[in-house]
Amino acid sequence: MKILQINATCGVGSTGRIAADIHQMLLRQNHQSLVAYARKTTKKCPDQLHFAGHFNFITHVLYTFITDRHGFASRAATRRLLQVIEQYKPDLIHLQAIHGYYINIELLFNYLAEKKLPVVWTLHDCWSFTGHCAYYDYSGCQKWRVQCEHCPSLRDYPISLLLDNSRRNYRDKKKLFTSLTDLTLVTPSHWLAGELAHSFQSQTRCVVIHNGINLETFQPVASDFRNRHQLTGKFMILGVASVWDRRKGLNFFLELAQRLPEECRIVLVGLSHKQLNQLPASITGLRKTDSVRQLAELYSTADVFVNPTLEDNYPTTNLEALSCGTPVITFQTGGSVESVDAQTGYIARQGDLADLLEKILLIKAQGKNHFAKACRDKAENEFNREDKYQQYIDLYQSLLTRGQS
Repeated sequence: MKILQINATCGVGSTGRIAADIHQMLLRQNHQSLVAYARKTTKKCPDQLHFAGHFNFITHVLYTFITDRHGFASRAATRRLLQVIEQYKPDLIHLQAIHGYYINIELLFNYLAEKKLPVVWTLHDCWSFTGHCAYYDYSGCQKWRVQCEHCPSLRDYPISLLLDNSRRNYRDKKKLFTSLTDLTLVTPSHWLAGELAHSFQSQTRCVVIHNGINLETFQPVASDFRNRHQLTGKFMILGVASVWDRRKGLNFFLELAQRLPEECRIVLVGLSHKQLNQLPASITGLRKTDSVRQLAELYSTADVFVNPTLEDNYPTTNLEALSCGTPVITFQTGGSVESVDAQTGYIARQGDLADLLEKILLIKAQGKNHFAKACRDKAENEFNREDKYQQYIDLYQSLLTRGQS
């Protein structure tokens, strides 16, 4: 097989690591593979193509700020990508996260419709079937089921400062995303598959393939983190995010810091410089890290991983924590609950600080060791990336075999 993946990143970030892992597995099985990506930073991606530069990113951001037409800029970068596709001649194209200020969806989907190539598209959020937002849980908006307009989330990613083009975006995306004759959608969670069933993409074939992680990297490991940060003897509560915003629940940690017993200490990873300067003394803050080794040490050191997300699909942070033997507490949000059961943590009522605090104190009373083996066992049985990404390769082969029959 000859597979081309398209994503914003390769080897870094959650979707970038997924693309790189699939790429490496294809190469090990003697298939041909190419990852076309936009962000310059890359890891574990030989045989890859960087097709969109920083200037393209900046102009796409500005275009979105002004027009609310995210996904309709980057024409030059997309033409370069299409030239690569023409030269590479893949058997199948796998789209990962195609929003993120780097590609023109009109050029891309018109090309795909013309070529009639088999396409697999992994949806990592809800952007594909809304007129603006990537998630709508926080706003409670359900307009996407019929027709987006008068968007309540213009100040959320992808931010628009002037115009509201949600109605036009919705109609254009519906036309483009339903134009392919051989498209298979993949969702990492059953929750997102259920949302799709109420959208204009409901008639497109959809399969669920959960995200996987590297169980050799994310496993219980020793660390001197507690000694270095004066946390010896403390009950350590860990939170990890690539960007801490209201969607990821930063405010809940700030409020928890005022209510937790003295022997508890919160550690947050992924904070901006501004956020670090505003933290109370009772929270230990760290900048974002792309070091999976450092993340594994943090997960392993923590007594509990808390994910107070208000909008999410199937967060890999939950999987990484469980794989390191650490129980997880998350809100009843989207697909975040699908990786946690009664043996590996707790589900708190969404947005309920008191319930979140109660669940943390429950784990404190029971002790991490009460959950550790079940957490690691669950990861080994359900989150092995080799098993999950083999499902993608099996899907590719089934689609190509079907096309040849």
